[in-house]
Amino acid sequence: MLRQVADGVLVHESEFCQSNAVVVQGRDGVLLIDPGVHADEMACLAKDLSDTGQSVAVGFSTHPHWDHLLWHSGLGSPPRYSTARCAATARDRLSNGIDPQRLGIPEQVLLDLIGLITGLPSETAQIPWDGPRVRILEHQAHAPGHAALLIEERGVLVAGDMLSDVLIPMLDLNGTADPIEDYLTALRLLESVTGEVDVLIPGHGSVGGAEEGGADLIRARIDQDRAYVLALRDGQDSSDPRIGPSAKPGWEWVSDVHAGQLQRLAQRSERDGTPG
Repeated sequence: MLRQVADGVLVHESEFCQSNAVVVQGRDGVLLIDPGVHADEMACLAKDLSDTGQSVAVGFSTHPHWDHLLWHSGLGSPPRYSTARCAATARDRLSNGIDPQRLGIPEQVLLDLIGLITGLPSETAQIPWDGPRVRILEHQAHAPGHAALLIEERGVLVAGDMLSDVLIPMLDLNGTADPIEDYLTALRLLESVTGEVDVLIPGHGSVGGAEEGGADLIRARIDQDRAYVLALRDGQDSSDPRIGPSAKPGWEWVSDVHAGQLQRLAQRSERDGTPG
């Protein structure tokens, strides 16, 4: 079910990892950001839009992880965009097919329309569509070509897989030379727009609006993510409430992600001969 979080901005929350699909209403249709995740949920989303006389004018994927690349035939066949680097990465990763078991993809997920996205030219500053201006904030934290989106006229920041209340910062440890600095740089980018934001929509987790503190909440989440990343960098124990016994019920597995990141960063440091 769609829930309004700002004027003309609605969210559909999935049972899968509390994933947030975002609908932005325009003049001739809606912008649909990161639709997903289960097939019946996307069919429900398509019906909700149809029942209110709306169609999807444009789709957008914030980054090239499978749960942000999905689509459903009931949503139509509008142009689906991403950053150029995101689209290139998705093409490369999907070129040899996809192994649902290896990636932990639930059987309720339809994969026939996955990743059919077009990369926007690298200098593109906003999503091309007939609706509120949506600024693209590209960075390299979490995944190549990751984009946060600022819906300027609505004061809404769609953060992709960052600034979550349930997920710790998950670094891209596969192909980047300095995943720690990439993440810190991305946090500074998001921090630079906090004065323009009243509502935060993370890719996974709770939406924050005026009732939860608005811009103060966003700054608090940025500070929490920065503290976690700096603890990783310095090889220190983290007191982050999203891991360990204080983790939200059902999210205990995030502690395993944390342990894996510590191990891989230690291995990188040993291999490269760098401290930390």
